Amino acid sequence: MLNVHLLPHTHDDVGWVKTIDQYYDGGKYSVGVAPDTHHGSLTPSDSWTAGWGQCLAGAPVWRRVPLALLVPEFPTPVSTVQNELHHGAVKNILDSVISALRAEPSRRFVYVEMAFFSRWWHQQTFTTRQAVWELVHQGRLEFANGGWVMNDEAATHYGAIVDQMTLGLRFLQDTFGDDGRPRVAWHIDPFGHSREQASLFAQMGFDGFFLGRVDYQDKELREKKQEMELVWRGSTSLEPPTADLFTGVLPSVYDPPKNVCWDLLCEVKVLEDHPYSPQNNTKALVDYFLDVATDQFQKYRTNHTVMTTGGDFHYEKADMWFTNLDKLIRLVNAEQANGSRVHVLYSTPACYLWELNKANLTWSLKEDDFFPYADVPHQFWTGYFSSRPALKRYERVSYNFLQVCKQLEALASPAANVGPYGSGDSALLEEAMALLQHHDAITGTSRQLVAEDYARRLAAGWGRCEVLLSNALARLSGSQEAFSICPELNISVCPLSQTSARFQVAIYNPLARKVDRMVRLPVSAGAFLVKDPSGHAVPSDVLLLPQPEGQKPSPELLFSASVPALGFSIYSVSRVSLQRSNTHTPQPIPQKPGSDVLVIKNEFIRATFDPETGLLIRIHDVEQKLVLPVSQSFFWYTAGTESIMDSQVSGAYIFNPRQVKPFPMSRGAQIRLVKTPLVQEVHQNFSAWCAQVVRLYRGQRHLELEWTVGPIPHCGPVGLAAACDAFIQYSGLVQVQAVLLLNQDLGGVPSSCLQPGLALQPGLYVHGRLLGDDNRGLTEALVQEDPGLRVRGRHLVLLDVISKASAGHRLLAEEEVLAPQVVLAPGGGAPYHSGAFWGTQFSGLRRELPPSVHLLTLARWGPNTLLLRLEHQFASGEDSGRNLSSPVTLNLQRLFSTFTITRLQETTLAANQPRANASRLQWTPDTGFVHNLTVPPVDLAAITLQPMEIRTFVASILWRQNPRGHREAPSQD
Repeated sequence: MLNVHLLPHTHDDVGWVKTIDQYYDGGKYSVGVAPDTHHGSLTPSDSWTAGWGQCLAGAPVWRRVPLALLVPEFPTPVSTVQNELHHGAVKNILDSVISALRAEPSRRFVYVEMAFFSRWWHQQTFTTRQAVWELVHQGRLEFANGGWVMNDEAATHYGAIVDQMTLGLRFLQDTFGDDGRPRVAWHIDPFGHSREQASLFAQMGFDGFFLGRVDYQDKELREKKQEMELVWRGSTSLEPPTADLFTGVLPSVYDPPKNVCWDLLCEVKVLEDHPYSPQNNTKALVDYFLDVATDQFQKYRTNHTVMTTGGDFHYEKADMWFTNLDKLIRLVNAEQANGSRVHVLYSTPACYLWELNKANLTWSLKEDDFFPYADVPHQFWTGYFSSRPALKRYERVSYNFLQVCKQLEALASPAANVGPYGSGDSALLEEAMALLQHHDAITGTSRQLVAEDYARRLAAGWGRCEVLLSNALARLSGSQEAFSICPELNISVCPLSQTSARFQVAIYNPLARKVDRMVRLPVSAGAFLVKDPSGHAVPSDVLLLPQPEGQKPSPELLFSASVPALGFSIYSVSRVSLQRSNTHTPQPIPQKPGSDVLVIKNEFIRATFDPETGLLIRIHDVEQKLVLPVSQSFFWYTAGTESIMDSQVSGAYIFNPRQVKPFPMSRGAQIRLVKTPLVQEVHQNFSAWCAQVVRLYRGQRHLELEWTVGPIPHCGPVGLAAACDAFIQYSGLVQVQAVLLLNQDLGGVPSSCLQPGLALQPGLYVHGRLLGDDNRGLTEALVQEDPGLRVRGRHLVLLDVISKASAGHRLLAEEEVLAPQVVLAPGGGAPYHSGAFWGTQFSGLRRELPPSVHLLTLARWGPNTLLLRLEHQFASGEDSGRNLSSPVTLNLQRLFSTFTITRLQETTLAANQPRANASRLQWTPDTGFVHNLTVPPVDLAAITLQPMEIRTFVASILWRQNPRGHREAPSQD
């Protein structure tokens, strides 16, 4: 007997063509505006009023400005979306589904997005909640995945994925207990799949994983070989089956069979079963269903198969779906009396997975990604790797800031939440960041007004975190200052440093090891004295950066700061003269044949430029005597209505240029050179809309390339747009050398911070402006009006031998993803409380963690509990001569300076169940049966991490009244 499992479900995007609010309510709502949360410093007397109540007409609106920074401006007319553009009212869907489930006990339903469900839940009466509790307890309402959103798997960072899954799964655990815990991961719409995602889901305790979109050729082959279901091994470092996850590819992405669709959005006739009705269509429909079921049976291995009966925002009138499905089940099963061997039933992903497990089969093993994804020939969904780079950068910076806020919230005790600056917390930014992981958010595949709504939510979350940060710094330093974070530093704007003759710079380091960092701040003209936390002068430079014609040069102060692990250092800055005695200005370099080569260098790296073209031609690692010839250039593609390969238009999803070979931006670059004791820079200007700075700081072991692209001009009379493909081509590599291009500001696959390569020629796609839509449902071109057209990012180039390359790129990636947070204050603040004394340096750790260990999470979990994640960030075989791939054992006793851990409970990765209680279904890959591993005991004095292992703990703590730190105030002379 073939058992057909029907999975009634709805796929509810948390923003796409409409905003999350518009999708929830289903109305024609305006996009809200956000409060001016980045207006300047916060002072102890300021009351915080940046709640949602201020998101009304008349408040400042946030938008992306040149170089992808959000700044307030006067309110502008807000956009609206007509409901006809995309149907959907999630609150009506949930209301309708619950009513339909209660009406017939055989019915089942699957729900996924907790961003929507939690909102709906908090609006329900006690009676409705009781009914839902019962449905969940009975297994008739099943939650799959359970994250805040269904995240993307290419442009996301793995830490942000873990955070958003934790947020959603904690809501389910707190609300429904173990009955509500999802057993199945459900990624039916993301545009390709990463094995790192499978590894994360396995470590979260999921029994299985169902996918919707895999490459059409891969799917065809799997159907022929009956390998639509498999065991996916997500890590070669973690001992099996730690990162093994049973994975199934759904037969129709996530849609129902063509003639089995009874939603408001469907065009299929209802199932008319009245025997005397001229519209009776039972025989045709039953025959069609049996044919589909039989065809699917040929592509899967067991006598169980699955059909998804739902789609985008389906079930707004759930009774339409369920009434017809009731009839279908009855009619199909009645055919068994006529010899049919098909049985159909309402089911859920977990029930279907359980039947597959009971089959006790051996499954093929997969160890790589489901990337890239193409749904038809020559239409690869790779454009979204770089769509909306401004929003991608804002998300990465926000991830950094969120971790800073959560750490300070943990280190400073409840005083961080309520203090002299008002009430602040990390919750609003945490929810906004979770929303940004959605597969139509971080990907850049939403409409412009929706992208602006995502940015607005991030901005509001930043405001709440700024209050928290101010309260925490005041508590830990002992001084109430008018703190300011200067969010526009990447466009050299910071009112406090540009208008003050003296000020303080507090630099917080979110890493569990000391870092040295070059700090750059825009200042007014003059010479400056910088002192470290002990009051000693440190070397500093002032660079006078060139500006567009008609604008004054912009001075920037540069100095090197040393910051302790999980702590801060406070530096003082004073202007000592209005003269520009230590000011350095980039000088034009004439490009003449026969001129000497141009070189910038430091202790470790030497970069050579062609004197005629101004382009980088060679990188030399002085210490290791490695020389790499380099060919550097910027190119652009035209994107239009056709290409030489196919008629597919380039858009937010698909990169499909008109020609294979890109056009060079120019044969060379106009260059300027600046050399100071702290930095050497070559400023390259390729065109009016494309420039780059190649930079070497003192003591830096990598070459930094900071590019600025945009606004991209239109190309040609037919309204085509240019997709600027800025990339660096390398040649002359030998086997012992490795070149790593580390992208600091754009997206990256979850396992690293390397930007996905996107070009028909070797290189990296950094920006695009597209006037056509690629016909994947968005129905809007990726034009990115005005400010978002100009973006800036950095690529970091490391040259090393293969045996040591991992040590360089993994540690550097950690430093860039969690970069130090710079906070400014005018100085002279009042004591935090009577008798408090000012501390200029603080560390939340009594001792640093080893370089192979990353503190992935330190966050408040309860009144006296913290969430702690420790990660071994090196893979097996990456010893690099420093033993970095070996297991590491940590002693957590007396590790933190502001609290003491009294008890540890280890949990699964998403912290929604004790690890000791987690029991996953066992599957046998074709390489042989693998037994579940024994959970190691938790010993506070000996926590061992294996390569690439993440261990998660809920720590019970006791707060210390007087945090440790250095308490010497630097002189302001």
